[in-house]
Amino acid sequence: MATSGLRVGRFPFLLHHHHLPSSTSRKLNVRSNSKSKGFTLYSRYAQAQDLFSSRRLQESIENLPKLVEDIVQTSINTGPRGVARLAQGVQAFIGVGQEWFADISKSTNSSAGLPNELQPGLLSPFYLRRLFERMGATYIKLGQFIASAPTLFPPEYVQEFQNCFDRTPPVPFEEIQSILREELGRPIDSVYDYVDPTPLASASIAQVHAARLKGSREDVVIKVLKPGMEDILVADLNFVYVVARIMEFLNPELSRTSLVGIVKDIRESMLEEVDFYKEAKNIEAFRRYLEAMALTGQATAPKVYQYCSTRRVLTMQRLYGVPLTDLDSISSLVSNPEASLITALNVWFGSLLACESFHADVHAGNLWLLRDGRIGFLDFGIVGRISPKTWAAMEVFLGSIAIEDYDSMASSLIEMDATNKDIDARAFARDLEKVFSTIKELDTELVVATRSGPRTTTTAVSANIVVDERQMNALFLDVVQVSESYGLKFPREFALLLKQLLYFDRYTRLLAPNLNMLQDQRIRIASNGRSRYRDRFE
Repeated sequence: MATSGLRVGRFPFLLHHHHLPSSTSRKLNVRSNSKSKGFTLYSRYAQAQDLFSSRRLQESIENLPKLVEDIVQTSINTGPRGVARLAQGVQAFIGVGQEWFADISKSTNSSAGLPNELQPGLLSPFYLRRLFERMGATYIKLGQFIASAPTLFPPEYVQEFQNCFDRTPPVPFEEIQSILREELGRPIDSVYDYVDPTPLASASIAQVHAARLKGSREDVVIKVLKPGMEDILVADLNFVYVVARIMEFLNPELSRTSLVGIVKDIRESMLEEVDFYKEAKNIEAFRRYLEAMALTGQATAPKVYQYCSTRRVLTMQRLYGVPLTDLDSISSLVSNPEASLITALNVWFGSLLACESFHADVHAGNLWLLRDGRIGFLDFGIVGRISPKTWAAMEVFLGSIAIEDYDSMASSLIEMDATNKDIDARAFARDLEKVFSTIKELDTELVVATRSGPRTTTTAVSANIVVDERQMNALFLDVVQVSESYGLKFPREFALLLKQLLYFDRYTRLLAPNLNMLQDQRIRIASNGRSRYRDRFE
């Protein structure tokens, strides 16, 4: 096997693509020349020193009855399940505390003194992430939310929680069978000819098994909610909500960060993930969008079998294909991978306004090239909804990146902000220009492996992109930091949209290195004509 490397500009859709020879091989290594910005946890709360001034104290007294009422009602809704989770939380807290204490003990024996990362204790990014992992499914999901929301959380936490993986041991098949019998209300073999006892995937919330339907003998996948998961989520999210309410009460400055509102959004989003009726609805909405826009020959989403789907069980058509990062397999399925990527982009961009919701997790495991050449969109547990106003501003933002028009970029970000503050747009534009000038200095290496078979002269070319997830948010972390310095706050869908664009950027570098996503006329970013779909269904 031969390998070679080529440096290419990072985030090429932002600037331009360099030609990538077919004989090169990429292993993605990102080097940043920009200086990391220091962050001290306590500096976030420096403005709260006047908390107990007479005015603040009066406001606190007035808000106390509402806080107590909220806590009591939340506790009632949680019920006895909260006691068990509290005990598990205490155990996890003690475990991570012991880790921290052991690290402290090692550091105190050193002449260098206590490292900065140990000083905030269990509230430091590293130990908080470790605590979340010990607490299980809910907190792993919360960690992933933090990792994907740089508009809401400090960069050190966003980067650390990139390491919060969603891989858990599988639930024994006997328990899965028990859930299936309970949910379906009849013997399993009356619905499925066969259910593979070995799961295709096991995440923190659900487990997926391959199966074959009775009668039609169609291949399907069954997504099963893990036992007790809904109770755990409700208990955990209610606890997080109460903590947020108390923190905001004790420090009114935090209300400016919309902490309670963020927690409410997280709670609503995560509870949607454990209600497979809602995921089924998301899938069906996307399939209707494809049909209404005459896109079913270009893309698809799995058909949902309603008669064997419930709140905790989702039976879907099994799609066969490969992720968009599997260049070797893609080249064997289609002659023009670039055309397939353009199709995926147009279908996804079209869904932003023409569908009830857009797919908000298009990583390689959820976006496939199918054997029949169509693009397959999988797993609609995480979706986003965007208002026309926000998308109009987003379009201007993307267009301004493509032509490096920083004045328009600044204006679009100001328009996207939820506040009504007076912003010095020209100064803001100059600061954005400084951010993007550092991006041009970033390097990436993509390594493509070439190999020849022992009995043939044919050379096979394969490639994949290995990405350090902590680098995924580097671009808009800087953009958000500059924006926040002007008092700007963005809606959550801004981060969701940019996250998906960075995923598509990966696929572009691999499948179409000469393609400029934001300037190519074959890619329809603008929303012209997308109202046809909504007109038909409203």
